[in-house]
Amino acid sequence: MISQSGKEKTTSFDIEIADNPYERQTGLMYRNTLEVNQGMLFAFEQEAVLNFYMKNTPLALDLIFLNKELEIVHIHKNAIPKDPTGISSVKPAQYVFEIQAGLSDQYEIQEGDQITYQKLESK
Repeated sequence: MISQSGKEKTTSFDIEIADNPYERQTGLMYRNTLEVNQGMLFAFEQEAVLNFYMKNTPLALDLIFLNKELEIVHIHKNAIPKDPTGISSVKPAQYVFEIQAGLSDQYEIQEGDQITYQKLESK
């Protein structure tokens, strides 16, 4: 869920969590669909300037970079599918949330907004 600063508004997504090296390396590569209410959250052990790229990712995405407090510190909008060019968090980040390109504008998501998430136990 994204709690938007200065607003009494939240936006909810079903998320897939990439919290191990293999899942973080693979991410959304080779996937051809991502629903409007879905996203992938990459969780790293510590804050650092993070670099991503879109190689082998056929979807246009918005990459939302978050610090250790889960506050948005940078948004890279409309990442180009299959582009090998690096995408930097610009500021130290510990998490990256990927959603369909254009949704950060549609939902008015901006730097300073806060994300909360809950990891559900698998059955």
